[in-house]
Amino acid sequence: MIDIHCHILPGVDDGAQNAEDSLNMAKAAADEGIETIIATPHHQNGTYINTSKEIRDGVRYLNDLLQASEIPVTILPGQETRINGDMIEQLEQGQLLPLNETSGYIFVELPHDHVPRYTSQLLFDIQVSGYQAIIVHPERNRELMQNPDQLYKFVKDGALTQVTAASVCGKFGKKIQKFTSQLIESNLTHFIASDAHNTTNRGFHLREAYDVIEEEYGIDWTYFFMENTEYLKEGQTVAKDIPVRVKRRKFLGLF
Repeated sequence: MIDIHCHILPGVDDGAQNAEDSLNMAKAAADEGIETIIATPHHQNGTYINTSKEIRDGVRYLNDLLQASEIPVTILPGQETRINGDMIEQLEQGQLLPLNETSGYIFVELPHDHVPRYTSQLLFDIQVSGYQAIIVHPERNRELMQNPDQLYKFVKDGALTQVTAASVCGKFGKKIQKFTSQLIESNLTHFIASDAHNTTNRGFHLREAYDVIEEEYGIDWTYFFMENTEYLKEGQTVAKDIPVRVKRRKFLGLF
């Protein structure tokens, strides 16, 4: 398996705090069957700044540690950037790091409680610049939960999204789990990833999530999400189906 969203680099954000934490996370990932992890430290979120050079250096360091420790996991570079009005300029200047460097896919993190007014325009501008935006964990955004039509419009206009494995499994509560299911059923998400920060309260849960998806929707859905992570890693076009609006009746039933 490939995990495209993980905070495994040591000492750079609220994920692994040191090399020992990173190695423990890698061991846990290997136990789940994860062979490749894209390290995606927080960037420009008001607390952490992780430049593309620092991330590349951290990935090289961690891969050396993993090889020396004989842990069969490969780390690739990436970045989780909080949405901001300077992202196009940052892309042009090489400050933002696409997933696996050359894939052309860029993570965009929204604030947890709202969607900035310029989001639609920025997502469009990212496409015009030759990159593909992936909105991370939309199922945990309060405004999108209240108004899922916003996410429908973003996806309809070309954005991709990635939901968290723990959300699929209900680790963030029933409401988020239900909304995550609705996003899957409405073709409004394209990737499952761990967003793991540690081995305790923010673990991987990727295998469990794929098992849930297979049980709920069938093996074809599991392959859909798994294959998309491979396409992303290789910089290829990912699979997607025509999005539909989340049914308001079901959604309102959450509350």
